[in-house]
Amino acid sequence: MTSPEEILPPDLLETLRGRAARYDRDNSFFAEDLDDLRSAGYLALFTPVEQGGSGLDIPAVVKCQRRLASAAPATALAVNMHLVWCGVAHLLARGGDDSLSFVLEEAAQGELFAFGISEPGNPAVLFDSKTAAVPQDGGGYAFTGRKIFTSLSPAWTRLGIFGKDSSSEEEPRLVFGFADRSTAGISALDDWNTMGMRASQSRTTLLEEAVVPSARIVRHTPVGPHADAFVFGIFSLFETLLSAVYTGLAGRALDLAAEAAGKRRVQGEPASRDPHTRWRVADAAIRLDGAILQLDAVARDLESGTDHGPFWFPRLSGLKLRTTDTARGIVETAMQVAGGAGYFRGSEIERLYRDVLAGMFHPSSEDSAHDSMARAILGPVDGQ
Repeated sequence: MTSPEEILPPDLLETLRGRAARYDRDNSFFAEDLDDLRSAGYLALFTPVEQGGSGLDIPAVVKCQRRLASAAPATALAVNMHLVWCGVAHLLARGGDDSLSFVLEEAAQGELFAFGISEPGNPAVLFDSKTAAVPQDGGGYAFTGRKIFTSLSPAWTRLGIFGKDSSSEEEPRLVFGFADRSTAGISALDDWNTMGMRASQSRTTLLEEAVVPSARIVRHTPVGPHADAFVFGIFSLFETLLSAVYTGLAGRALDLAAEAAGKRRVQGEPASRDPHTRWRVADAAIRLDGAILQLDAVARDLESGTDHGPFWFPRLSGLKLRTTDTARGIVETAMQVAGGAGYFRGSEIERLYRDVLAGMFHPSSEDSAHDSMARAILGPVDGQ
């Protein structure tokens, strides 16, 4: 099995890191990074070796994403969405379901899969949809709706989307499928101008009777909470790989804090000798160590098929909450250790600070993570 260090050697990481500030400053897409990652086989990390990929498992891809995020967080976050779909295909295949095998095959051919799931005003996320999915002759569906935070907007070639088929009032169904970029009725707004994670270009996508043929319809699920393996795969890979990105970002912030401690002077001595600075850096390292241990444990459990029963969803949402909160705290510590220099625009710590704040806006939210854990421990409220 190819190692993360072989896939992302130090010289490539430095190249990616060297572009990150420009992408952020210009609010531009990471086109050159994408070319380099495609050439390195990064899009096919999950694809079996015999199909032209690296044949990595979930724990190994987590390590790759941590490594990539340490150099270019916005690039890692956007590529994450492609890897989520590939990871779902990998997870399903391990359970004997080859319905997404084409995702792994096409990823090895250079196709780029984007994540067209999030919708404005839809807290149910994967369990309901505001997008209409209208049945067509031949088994396809026409999708009409608005998707937000569509990372990879300028470059994706395949878009995973879902909507609600309400043709049966008694039993509406959610429909998942993959559209090609050439599909009529799909457009993207040029509306990505955010505080951080700017290179991801996660623009709004509009669907206007965009038809996905039956061959690319991959799942029908009920509306409301359920235990479908496909939906669990999406949620589990999203939360786990997202956590990998933010722990990788936090690791880089810790490195910058240590570097700053060696350069700054406190009362004429290096800050690395100051007891308060030493405590801050050590505390950040301890917090990061715990987050990485939890991340690696969840990744191993997903790969091995460990059955956590009703605790799987709260465990995953809790992982996302802990890793993003921990990362934010570590970047704040790095800012403290660096002093005023870290507050200036153009410093790497300043950029990481803006990037890490995006962690608050990905699902699961703090409220939903706590609600999920409470339901697992205490049961539902009023039978809901």
